[in-house]
Amino acid sequence: MKIVIAPDSFKESLTAKQVSEAIATGLARVWPDAEFVMVPVADGGEGTVQSLIDATGGQQVFTTVSGPLGQPIEAFYGVLGDRETAVIEMAEASGLHLVPSELRNPKQTSSYGTGELVKHALNRGVKRLVIGLGGSATNDGGVGMLAALGVRFYNEQGEDIALTGGGLDQLVSIDCSTLDPRLNQCEILIACDVDNPLCGERGASAVFGPQKGASDTDVDFLDGALHKFGQLTQKVTGKSVLTAKGAGAAGGMGAAWLGYTNAVLKPGIEIVLETVQLAQKVADADLVITGEGRLDYQTVSGKTPMGVAMVAKQFDLPVIALAGCTGDNYQAVYQCGIDAVFTCVPGAVSLEKALQEAEVNLANLAENVARLWQVSK
Repeated sequence: MKIVIAPDSFKESLTAKQVSEAIATGLARVWPDAEFVMVPVADGGEGTVQSLIDATGGQQVFTTVSGPLGQPIEAFYGVLGDRETAVIEMAEASGLHLVPSELRNPKQTSSYGTGELVKHALNRGVKRLVIGLGGSATNDGGVGMLAALGVRFYNEQGEDIALTGGGLDQLVSIDCSTLDPRLNQCEILIACDVDNPLCGERGASAVFGPQKGASDTDVDFLDGALHKFGQLTQKVTGKSVLTAKGAGAAGGMGAAWLGYTNAVLKPGIEIVLETVQLAQKVADADLVITGEGRLDYQTVSGKTPMGVAMVAKQFDLPVIALAGCTGDNYQAVYQCGIDAVFTCVPGAVSLEKALQEAEVNLANLAENVARLWQVSK
């Protein structure tokens, strides 16, 4: 048998690679001679860089960059096994978790550090960029990131503006002639799972601003500043970003990539599964096993198990999902390509114990699934 094991991580417990290894351990007790192809994956959110590194034999690259408030921080990105693809999570340099709750104010945060990560990757000679936009602390339209890559943003006096959400209000002109030309030679994929426009009721400021510390007054101010940025961007680049789907992602970072580069925005799970070449790996498989920490009705909205199942069903393969637990209406996954769901907690235990024993419980569950498979044959 050839079995492809392609799960997400079990949050706060096991990485996707550890989940894959635990499942393979259990299956091997029943099928010692089977071929196990482990493909740890993610859906574009937290853990995506590590999953892609593990799946492709890549490496972490560490460097010091500017955090959201300008403080120096150590951050990392991944260079994949092909040595030509860099995977960068915006949250690593510009994430909300890097700002203490009492200091959260999107008028004062910048995405400059994300641009520094991109520049560092370009200096390594990468030809492909995969950028994850989730978890940002910023509402600066990506001007911080763009400035780190060479773009200049000026106020009425011809001086550089503050590269923050608040600084955008002073913007009157943009010079993109010095944007790093290496970006034009790169394929750029942006993992973006929202379709919010840059401004308005569904824009970056209104929808995501409050969770970053914006008051109602701040939201109006920030929305107006982003609108100004969007208008000037169209003037200097010829690209309309005000109403583009996904432009409002990550405080307007989507608009920066769409307006100033050749980037393509796609759902995170699609980018990940293309990058790990899952279709090629499952084409001649007998069984596909996926999973995540919690399976529920949200799983069908672009989460890892559904992405894996959609690929597997192109080849009419059986798909089994293993999970730490199930939630409301998890049965929805049965209509979308997953054939059976099993959970690994063996009895009534505390959450702490369930997390601690996840590896052992998951291996035991995989063994029992294999034994059931044997019986059914």
